[in-house]
Amino acid sequence: MVSPIFQPRLIKALEGYNLRHFGQDIGAGLTVSVVALPLSMAFAIASGLKPEAGLITAIVAGFLISALGGSRVQIGGPAGAFIVIVYGIVLQHGVSGLMLATFMSGLWLLLMGLLHMGVLIRFIPVAVVIGFTNGIAVLIALLQLKDFLGLPIQTMPADAIGIVSIILNHLNLVNPSTLSLTLGSLLVMGFWQFGIPRLLSENWAKRLAMLPSPMLVMVLSSVVVYFADWQVDTLGSRFGGISVHVPPWVWPSFSGTLIMNLLVPSFTLAFLGAITSLLCARVADGMIDDRHDPNQELMAQGIANMAMPFVGGMPATGAIARTVTNLKNGASSPIAGMVHALGLLLVIWLAAPLVSHIPLAALSAILMSVAWNMGNWRALTQLKQFRWSYRLTLLAVFMLTVLVNLTVAFEVGLLAACLIFVYRISSLSRCIELHHSETVQVWGLQGALFFGAVVLVDQLAQHLPSQTLVLDASGVIYTDTSGADALHNLWQSCQKAGVRLVLTGLNQQTSDLLRRTHLLEELGAVNVQAQWEATLKTLAG
Repeated sequence: MVSPIFQPRLIKALEGYNLRHFGQDIGAGLTVSVVALPLSMAFAIASGLKPEAGLITAIVAGFLISALGGSRVQIGGPAGAFIVIVYGIVLQHGVSGLMLATFMSGLWLLLMGLLHMGVLIRFIPVAVVIGFTNGIAVLIALLQLKDFLGLPIQTMPADAIGIVSIILNHLNLVNPSTLSLTLGSLLVMGFWQFGIPRLLSENWAKRLAMLPSPMLVMVLSSVVVYFADWQVDTLGSRFGGISVHVPPWVWPSFSGTLIMNLLVPSFTLAFLGAITSLLCARVADGMIDDRHDPNQELMAQGIANMAMPFVGGMPATGAIARTVTNLKNGASSPIAGMVHALGLLLVIWLAAPLVSHIPLAALSAILMSVAWNMGNWRALTQLKQFRWSYRLTLLAVFMLTVLVNLTVAFEVGLLAACLIFVYRISSLSRCIELHHSETVQVWGLQGALFFGAVVLVDQLAQHLPSQTLVLDASGVIYTDTSGADALHNLWQSCQKAGVRLVLTGLNQQTSDLLRRTHLLEELGAVNVQAQWEATLKTLAG
């Protein structure tokens, strides 16, 4: 039976669904909405957008990803991994350029899902993912230094060198109140994460953990700033607060030149979104002993991102912190994610006047914590344990992400991974001498006979025997068209030298390829044998 192309996990999750499950989903979804509130605003502001962009993304994209996705518990919305890319696009092409890039990234994601490329994402080398992620984490931290220190800088550059340069030039303008607030916020989050479990009993620690540290910091810092009358930037002073009105329907402007300029950035968004969402879904699977549908998840991510430009949102993907929170609070189906979106909408409507008092320093501290947690810093300290190719790829992607841009890092990372893969596979291919006499030579091919290993066959043509060359391919696991072409060239060289060529041990894939290229027909059935030992006996007889 052929499975349907588009089948959201929600359909299967509703089988046997009852009121107990619904109660669990409501509790989990409302808890996640509390976590999503500060993170969504922080991600949007760090990306050069208004806080509403992050909130509307968490609501609309979060609802669509849960309703249409292939994971039972994944939460979608704005993510820290997108900050640097979005910030760069906004800086270069404006908000209208970001809207178009987001729509295009959605098309890429939808296409990936329709073409069943969800499994292929897993083949992205770990070194590329770690280098990419760590580089993004460093850039996020650098971009937050302005609000972390309370510096009066209007616009930050997108590159690391420019960021460091402008920060150093303004260090004499550090706001002591802002710095005290950010450092205090970091201490509170650190204590909430590491100190509470050590000082209190397990039951009390679990109860307090239900209040997420970002929400705690946001509330405490707002109270301190309001009653102490500290002169620091808040959401109200910089953005005029949060609008509770439904954003107007906007049709993104399409320009041929802009589309061409955004092809690579939009694909980078799609690539990073695919990796982030599928890795997040795999982590969730391991926690609940489940298995997500990667292609359905990509299609849902694509639809959600295609919808974002029309509501004034930003790129969305799977969010690991919110997904884990969803799981730990007992979510049983995608309904929890849908409740999270509706709950966040309710929170905004009810608490919009209070949100304007949130200091930007607190959101900056939250993002500093996000940057630290998203980076795999231990991998940098363990590089000596791995091969030079792994170290080179990881460090190259990391440095290019930080010092150049994500697009170049993405391109170089994949290119390096492909070249190293070709080198490693070609180095595993062998051509071993099995028998040698004045008139007959027998050589055995092992490994993959592809474009990176055809030199093994080419070398045989330079040292042909006087009468017969037997080439045993029983150790060949795969042959591509370049390998077939190399065998055809060897056959022509043997014909010119008057040497008989016999192929033995061909597997099904190699035989089919050589049959399509007509080499087996040219050789004749007598020169295609099962075993080279039997061929030697025939020649000796």
